[in-house]
Amino acid sequence: MPRLRLDRFKAALVGAPLPTSAHAEERLNNAEALAILSSDALSSVAYATQEIVLVLGMAGAAGLAYTLPITGLIVALMLIVAISYRQTIRAYPHGGGSYRVSHDNLGDVSGLVAGAALSIDYVLTVAVSTAAGIAALTSYFPSLTPWRLPLCLLALGLLMLANLRGVRSSARLLSLPTYAFLVAVFALVVGGLIRMGQGDLAALQATEQNLLMAQEHGLGAEQLGAALTPVLLMRAFSSGCAALTGIEAISDSVAVFRPTEWRNARRVLTVMVITLALMFSGISVLAHQIGAVYVEHGPTLLYQLGTAVFGRGPLLLALQLATLLILLLAANTAYADFPRLANFLAQDGYLPRQLTSLGDRLVFSNGILALTGFSALLLVVFQASVTRLIPLYAVGVFLSFTLSQAGMVVHWWRLRGSGWLGKAAVNGLGAVVTAVVTGVLLYSKFLLGAWLVVLALPLLVGLFLAIKGHYRSVARRLRLATDKRLSLPPAPDTGGVPVVVLVGQLHRGSFEAVRYARTIAKELVALHVDLGLGKAEAFREQWQRQLPEIPLVVLESPYRSLIDPVLGFVQGFEAEHRTSRDRFCTVVLPVFVTRHRWQNLLHNQSTISLRSALRAQGTRVVTTVGFYL
Repeated sequence: MPRLRLDRFKAALVGAPLPTSAHAEERLNNAEALAILSSDALSSVAYATQEIVLVLGMAGAAGLAYTLPITGLIVALMLIVAISYRQTIRAYPHGGGSYRVSHDNLGDVSGLVAGAALSIDYVLTVAVSTAAGIAALTSYFPSLTPWRLPLCLLALGLLMLANLRGVRSSARLLSLPTYAFLVAVFALVVGGLIRMGQGDLAALQATEQNLLMAQEHGLGAEQLGAALTPVLLMRAFSSGCAALTGIEAISDSVAVFRPTEWRNARRVLTVMVITLALMFSGISVLAHQIGAVYVEHGPTLLYQLGTAVFGRGPLLLALQLATLLILLLAANTAYADFPRLANFLAQDGYLPRQLTSLGDRLVFSNGILALTGFSALLLVVFQASVTRLIPLYAVGVFLSFTLSQAGMVVHWWRLRGSGWLGKAAVNGLGAVVTAVVTGVLLYSKFLLGAWLVVLALPLLVGLFLAIKGHYRSVARRLRLATDKRLSLPPAPDTGGVPVVVLVGQLHRGSFEAVRYARTIAKELVALHVDLGLGKAEAFREQWQRQLPEIPLVVLESPYRSLIDPVLGFVQGFEAEHRTSRDRFCTVVLPVFVTRHRWQNLLHNQSTISLRSALRAQGTRVVTTVGFYL
């Protein structure tokens, strides 16, 4: 049977289904949380200084002299954002993501803007981290450079499969790439500073820097100095702000810490920001000292520093492999966060309800597939170039920072508890600073790609609102009074057939199907499948209150499958009631009929797959009762 073969292939690819009872959230100690939740932020040092150097290099040696001042500004910004998020963690001890904070305190539209910005950020995190990780690999193995895009797509496919399998290796195992990267980078920085103090670190002279940059940008050496403008400095600052991506991850995931959750989360956030600032500053100091120059698709800045400090030996290889692994782990962090955000938005009715469903391996499979598809599209369109992706990256991050901090100001103002004014002032400063940075990002990066984010944000918010409007309209059409007994037409006096009617919820759509089934049924059974959502008992009570004359059978589905329990029940029902060749059983399925085809995407279309499975099993009569929305 095609379905059986498909199920076997799926099980071989992503693993056998897991029961709902196996779903449990892992609690992390501080060392594990630092490694897992900070990988996105810490890994950004692999490309943040590099992008500053790339932009400043357009002005030659004179421009590269501004590497350290810009790094200092970004480090100060890190500290402001971190202090603001420490307060968010205390106020939202169960997780204070930008979407939830903005939605609760600033209203629906602000929450949706934050949700859209975060969605874009997560997609870009996967694309940028994957591209940067493969760049680390191709720097050490230059022969692989022509295969950069296929390697990125291969890595993306492996990440997707790993997450679809729900492989939850021990937290200690997942911590290894982060700590390996920390050891490698601190060894690089400390070793480089020691060699710099001994005068043993060779530096590229200004004339050589100018020559390389002139060749790269097709300018005369004398034209480079003229390129040093305030706009160029703003662009360099904007590119370096990629170092702040991922700082909000800890405030999103406070609930995964061991008790006391908020206190441990604040400690880890503090350690993460200090570590990030030290690594970022150290790399910038070394880059400034050796006069490193970076060109797009050339050897990465970290590779150049590693070559200067370690030479081409095992330590350089270890640095590159650690960089590759932490960047893939950073991409993997987005695979955990994006499906969770999509689930929140879908629960609130702003995204298709399918995104709330757990897959066979207790993960949000539809969210994982969507994230993979969007990230792959970006990698193909931008040819897996970190430099081309970065202009899109930080805008959404800082916009969500701004909305989150503004939401916290409103939160403190509403509570007006002890010390609320000081707390509001801290978050207010964070909101103002990140808003200014958002403006700088938009101004300096608009023509380089930030316009895509500016265009995408209102389109996404409009899409969210259109989906919400559709679900509200559907809810109005389906609404039934829940406290009144429902009247049914009489059963046929003679004839009639055995009928099974499937009911997921009791609303006007399913009630119409029950009414039809009653008119043709000699023996009628209503069938409900409990998918483990905790609503079965409430449904039984509602059924007994409103349709007590129709027998209700509730089937438990520990693996969240609708089809398998229904097939098993129908097979037994037919065996019991089909007493002759001329006597057929009927299965009645309620189905929504939407006004527009695109609206079908907002409903799970389970009736189609269930009808096909019943017919493949040999059920002769399957009737759908349409309810026009």
